[in-house]
Amino acid sequence: MSDRLNIANEMRMFDRKVRSFYNDLTAEEKKKFSNYLMIRWGSSVEAKDHPKGDLIEQYYLQNCNENFNKHFFSVSKHPQLQWLMATTVSPGAGTFRHTWVAPRKKEAGLSAKRRALVAMYPDYKDDEIDVMCAITTQKEIDEYNKQAGNEKK
Repeated sequence: MSDRLNIANEMRMFDRKVRSFYNDLTAEEKKKFSNYLMIRWGSSVEAKDHPKGDLIEQYYLQNCNENFNKHFFSVSKHPQLQWLMATTVSPGAGTFRHTWVAPRKKEAGLSAKRRALVAMYPDYKDDEIDVMCAITTQKEIDEYNKQAGNEKK
């Protein structure tokens, strides 16, 4: 594999806003390069040693969601444009250690009650939803939906 195609180098290019990085790849390297990995690696940094570390960590996450994630799949046939979108994430405050953010687990196979609770409480963690499943009846969920105007038709 090319020295250019390793996550440490790719994140360095990401942080430094090297807009020509994708164009400089060979045809073979472009086939192996994944802009999708830029979302997963690029949105999370460890900046504890930086004087404004917490702000930088928050900035990366918010900026990645706003400038990159939002329209990523609508330009899926344009990998160079995806890379250019990725270079807008960094605040240009240096290079940081990026950490992997795993995608959310699929909700396939969930019970109707669990699906309803996830829809009602999207910010709850899996263990909190587990507790809610254990203490909430389907009747209570139906009543909540009725009061919220979400009755089944």
